[in-house]
Amino acid sequence: MRMENRLRIGATTTALITPFRNGIPDLRALRQLAERQIRAGVDGLAVCTITGEGPTLSMHERAAAIWTCVKAAAGRIPVIAATGTNATASTIALTQQAEALGAQAALVTVPYYSKPGQKGIISHFQQVGAASTLPLIIDNEFSRTASNLTVDTLKALADNPSIAGIVGSDIATPGALPADLRHRFVLLSNRDASAIAFLASGGSGVISAGANVHPRLFASLQQACRAGNMSAAVALEDRLSALMSALGTDGDPCAIKHALHVLLGSDTAVRLPLVTLEASAKTAISEALTELAHSSSIAISI
Repeated sequence: MRMENRLRIGATTTALITPFRNGIPDLRALRQLAERQIRAGVDGLAVCTITGEGPTLSMHERAAAIWTCVKAAAGRIPVIAATGTNATASTIALTQQAEALGAQAALVTVPYYSKPGQKGIISHFQQVGAASTLPLIIDNEFSRTASNLTVDTLKALADNPSIAGIVGSDIATPGALPADLRHRFVLLSNRDASAIAFLASGGSGVISAGANVHPRLFASLQQACRAGNMSAAVALEDRLSALMSALGTDGDPCAIKHALHVLLGSDTAVRLPLVTLEASAKTAISEALTELAHSSSIAISI
């Protein structure tokens, strides 16, 4: 059985933000955001990611966020928990925690900062996979880790049934892989702006930060791609381009929280080292949302 079928990974998984109130995660607001995503038609939720400020959350807070989203999803869509750190032992602990809480998969980064060699990366994922029954999705973001997976490393990891997929921003990655690896792994982009090109080169879908803001439009864009309706996909991308530009390329939770504040009146609080946006960035987001509202037949509050 292919992992894609087991996980039911669709075209759009939202990298969900973590709302805060009075310095702690606002679990009621998180559940409301999760329900909003599900009703808008996204295919999955990724929690405790960089977009969700996962590195700032304690183990207890991570558990609460994962549990809240698992309960909200109630089996309707998969919940993927980001559990990767730059230490194998803590990655295992977080992955086991996510499994116990009911997550359907773990998003595990290539270890960052320490810059392990390829043998170390292989051993890391083998040990994490052996410690849990959760399917693992490798987060291969070179700009954050400074360690990039090679094709030979992917071939070695392909023999491990725990490894279900790979997330990355390089639009050339799917087309550059041998056919057996393209069919072995679920290949996901983490960049909304290049997601169409990623799918066109053989990718499976996107872990989307922008879908936090307007889930129905972002999900519709990916659905059009998967259906081969590229004219509709390009038209949706054009309508979303100003918003994607204003939000930035790295899933910045500060930008997303400001956009949600404009739309829903929600709290913009983030945790250090993140700080609230500069006035110019706020203006750009507000203008992009206004432009989208004028161009869209779908209510922007969806």
